[in-house]
Amino acid sequence: MKYNLKKFNSAIEDYKKKLGNIRGKTFLITFDPDNRNAYRSFAPFSAAVHELGGDMHVMGFRGKSPILESLENVWDLHEKKDETLEKFISIVDKKAKGEFKKLFRRPEIRLCAGKNSFEGSIKLPYHAEWFREYKRERLIKTADAVWKGVYALKKERVGVGFVLIPKRKLLELPLEDYLDSYAVADAMKESAEKKAIEVTLNASSPRMSQMDFPERISDLKAALIGCELDKVIDEEPFVTFRKLSGMLNTDRIKISSANFFVSAKGYGGRHIFGQTIGYPTLNRKSRWNSPSGIIYKFDFYPQTVLEDRNPMSRVGFTETLPIDVFIETNLIDWDELTRKDRVLIDICHRCEKIIVEGEMQKCGYRTKIEVGLIMPNGKHRWARGSDTELRNLIQQSYLRRTGIRAGSMGNIPGGEMFVTPEYVEGTVVGDVVIAIDQSYMLSEKEPFVIKSAKNGYRVIRAPKKILGKFNSRKSEAWKLIEIQEKNKSVPKEVVEMKKKFFNHIGEFAINTNPKAKICDYLIVNEKIAGMMHVAMGSGYEPDRATEYHIDVVVDSIRQKHDIYGVDKSGKKHWIKKRGKFVI
Repeated sequence: MKYNLKKFNSAIEDYKKKLGNIRGKTFLITFDPDNRNAYRSFAPFSAAVHELGGDMHVMGFRGKSPILESLENVWDLHEKKDETLEKFISIVDKKAKGEFKKLFRRPEIRLCAGKNSFEGSIKLPYHAEWFREYKRERLIKTADAVWKGVYALKKERVGVGFVLIPKRKLLELPLEDYLDSYAVADAMKESAEKKAIEVTLNASSPRMSQMDFPERISDLKAALIGCELDKVIDEEPFVTFRKLSGMLNTDRIKISSANFFVSAKGYGGRHIFGQTIGYPTLNRKSRWNSPSGIIYKFDFYPQTVLEDRNPMSRVGFTETLPIDVFIETNLIDWDELTRKDRVLIDICHRCEKIIVEGEMQKCGYRTKIEVGLIMPNGKHRWARGSDTELRNLIQQSYLRRTGIRAGSMGNIPGGEMFVTPEYVEGTVVGDVVIAIDQSYMLSEKEPFVIKSAKNGYRVIRAPKKILGKFNSRKSEAWKLIEIQEKNKSVPKEVVEMKKKFFNHIGEFAINTNPKAKICDYLIVNEKIAGMMHVAMGSGYEPDRATEYHIDVVVDSIRQKHDIYGVDKSGKKHWIKKRGKFVI
């Protein structure tokens, strides 16, 4: 182990002893991002809080925080039973059935990181002694490469999200990887500070289901931001919020234009306001179910084409990757990777379909699919690479293609050509990894096998545990659609589309990162040069949206795939023969 686990576990026990009974309580902790002893202490501190049944919300900033000031104003008004705030809450709770009001309770435990300890409702020592530096210089160099090659970072506000440690029984991925993520997020923060005008660090307790009640500070922040963005809307909740805006100072909230997040197991839970009320587009032609839709305005959201506002931010994310993996896969020539992707993109755009044919596997199935690329109107599905799309707030390739001002998202590391298929027919043998609430490894002996037709797919073989999680994830996604339909928090046509394409394959991709190797994480394995992946559920074009996106990676090299495109004349354009690139 890179870290001193004896001291880490001892720190957890010390925090648990000092905290006592905190079940159901929420911690709000603020700190200066330069206070590394406080930052590193959040690892054992959060593990202790979660073991004891509490929640944690962490905000790292310098000087003053407008969003924190707005939260303080909300809590003060709520405790004074302010008439306007109470009216706003009651309007939402007509649909939310009392759940919205729960968000407004002040956090039970408020702490600020001092020079040597956490101070506030209680006083707690720092426990950073578990941490050991590992390849710090290389890690900073890698962070520099990401900010430059992926984001083209400018003088702007930057947000960095890090992870909190779950309780032991939920820790299915290596603890060391979670601890590595603290070094990764800190390096990204330090690197960003060379150009950014402000860098914040944030983290909050996750949920194990999308249907769970959320960590309440995170959800309240989202509702305040969303309502501030929509306060000009002449609907009762927003008209009332308009009166609150000045009292809460929500007009001073600043949104980071560049964000980087480390993602771990779990979800954010339900966004109560978004699922019950929703956020209208300014022209009232559509509706978002979260403020992130307005802020990021991704091209694959069906609402984007109807939203008059420009995107406000761009975002990239990774998983809790080991430091060595993060360095190896990201310390690359991003421009050269983009050029390699372009070769595959060009083949896709010349062809009407892609054929994949592999050898029979020991499980009794083989990967053999036809990927349709032509829409009924004769237009071609959009093949693209994802590596450098974060360099501009408005995605330039989409703007040139459609004239629509959409935002930018990327996952890190990059390295793929991907397309939303018109259809997929045939069988896919997933034998590397699948991502549901986290990444789960597959194998040649225990694959995830999908049978797909033009009217949808079905899983015909999968490991029992993974299949259970997969079915649970789909069930929750369907319930979310039903909630949106019942509350009319998104337009009827969007709900109908989400239902129509709920059981379809939404992505076909060929991986291109030459430095990526098999590990525990889909975000890396879906980039391994020579492999491929598909995703069930939502696609990356706005007419193929639904409420889930589950990727599964296929070892195209080991399965000895032939992959080629077929143009309208019937000519083959070869990509791979017997598992090896021929381009």
